[in-house]
Amino acid sequence: MIAKRLSSRFHYAWIIAGLTFLTMLTASGLRSTPGVLIVPLNKAFGWDTATISLAVSINLILFGFSGPFAAAVMQKFGVRKVMVGALLLVALATALTTLMTAPWQLYLLWGVLVGLAAGCMTSVLAAVVTNRWFVKRRGLILGILTATNATGQLIFLPLLASLAVKHWQEAALVTTGAALLVVPLVALLMRDRPRDVGLRPYGANPEEEEGAATASNPFKAAFGGLMMGLRSRDFWLLAGSFFICGLSTNGLIGTHLIPASIDHGIPEVTAASLLATIGIFDLIGTTLSGWLSDRMDNRLLLCWYYGLRGLSLLLLPFVLGTNYLSLSVFIVFYGLDWVATVPPTTRLAADIFGKENVGIVFGWIFAAHQLGAATAAYSAGVARTFFGTYQQTFITAGLICLLASGMVIRIGRTSRKPAMVAPAPVPEASGVA
Repeated sequence: MIAKRLSSRFHYAWIIAGLTFLTMLTASGLRSTPGVLIVPLNKAFGWDTATISLAVSINLILFGFSGPFAAAVMQKFGVRKVMVGALLLVALATALTTLMTAPWQLYLLWGVLVGLAAGCMTSVLAAVVTNRWFVKRRGLILGILTATNATGQLIFLPLLASLAVKHWQEAALVTTGAALLVVPLVALLMRDRPRDVGLRPYGANPEEEEGAATASNPFKAAFGGLMMGLRSRDFWLLAGSFFICGLSTNGLIGTHLIPASIDHGIPEVTAASLLATIGIFDLIGTTLSGWLSDRMDNRLLLCWYYGLRGLSLLLLPFVLGTNYLSLSVFIVFYGLDWVATVPPTTRLAADIFGKENVGIVFGWIFAAHQLGAATAAYSAGVARTFFGTYQQTFITAGLICLLASGMVIRIGRTSRKPAMVAPAPVPEASGVA
């Protein structure tokens, strides 16, 4: 009844976008926590950077590889149930981390459980929601939703860092409380599809038929989406470039910028504020990227994004710890395209594979992103332990980003669209939920 009253005043798609934004904002706050906790856990338990980074890598891998399965489960059981379940699992796992005393507990709780749950509340969720609920403004809404990573950093990082300096457990409990606060809102107001409130997607043609829900097994659907992708060269280019995207963002800067800054004499809270400042520029850049993805060639956008990111990472080792003015140059250039790659990558995936398949196919592309993130999170930790510096890692990541800039320009050239099999429709009762 609440949904019906709200939809009578304005299109309910905006309520759905707001709830998705809030959920992804909470997930981004959770994703910000490992970088803040590396130094405090080292001091509290004596665990070295490589040991803690392994937990982050497990988290990032499962965070990514749960995406396509989460998208398939959303198709079968609904977005609302998946979101509520993921939020409750996050709350349970982060609360239990305050009781851990051994690395295997960190791997299980923060690595496995949080990784699986958070993977249901990331870019895959944004792709599913925007393609179901929006026709007009799809790129812009996708840009705003993916900018939650930046907004979450801006809100959570300074707070978490200030808490972690004295009592790291308090930082974990903040993420627990944030997840629990969102649960009742999602349970009460979230809907799976526009027809659940008697509407069509925002801006849809009245004659356009909305895609039906699927009755297929979620695991079969997830692997079917993977097989569809593997037959397309464009999938390999999208997944390969997104691997590099994850390597150069979440895995490297998101996990290791704070400890790298501490290595150069920058206090932890100040370092967290610098990472949060990157979030400010990313909020601008990603929202603008979503707007541009509705109007420009998305391959050219990605080419520019990866090129600028590569140059900024090549600059970082020479400005970190020198002076704040030089570091500000890095923050601006890097921050503007931190997650700006997501809207054009998602749009390209939807154009190539169809909007009914984009959730699962993009889920696998995002899995490649997180595999890259996990690779960087662990290898950078090992390099720091072995060499005592992050310099080699930053330079290598910058050069790889320049490689990605050349890869994305080849997307859509001399590649045929793969054959797709429509899912079996599920009869649904009409009426307003």
